[in-house]
Amino acid sequence: MTDLLMPKATAVWLIDNTALTFSQIADFCSLHDLEVQAIADGDVSSGIRGYDPVLNKQLTQEEIQRCEADETASLVRSTSVLPEPTNRTKGPTYIPLAKRGDKPDGIAWLVKHHPNMKDSVISKLVGTTRDTITKIRERSHWNIANINAKHPVMLGLCTQMALDEAITKTGDDVKSPSEQVQGLSELP
Repeated sequence: MTDLLMPKATAVWLIDNTALTFSQIADFCSLHDLEVQAIADGDVSSGIRGYDPVLNKQLTQEEIQRCEADETASLVRSTSVLPEPTNRTKGPTYIPLAKRGDKPDGIAWLVKHHPNMKDSVISKLVGTTRDTITKIRERSHWNIANINAKHPVMLGLCTQMALDEAITKTGDDVKSPSEQVQGLSELP
């Protein structure tokens, strides 16, 4: 469940309108007992207006009455009938327009140095279509004469961590950083 909305304002309202103990209010609002006591004394909450948790469906009046009767009981938040929001999945990586022309060079490097890497992995790593990868593998790409194999990390098409992860999924050996730099100097 999500955190309490405006915990100090909720604590102000609970102090002013209920007979709950400071520890019950602190537990419900995720505050320290001394902070709730300072709010009650007026040291902390001089300008904070109370936020009614009953009106906002975070608590029920019955729950407040139950905890007022039993000082050892803890307040339990009301459950919402609304569905929980779903987190958006991470979409494809954005490649700036200026770097999109470098994709075939990065694909050529991946095909050259990791020929057994699946097209789906390369597609996800560089952000291109499988058709483009196939054309570069078969050397039938429309611009194949101008494509030079260049490291995709150096081109800014992916991160080194993502590349290493893709290589380990493929089953190839991940080279140490010094071997990778040495391999980069050998490229045309």
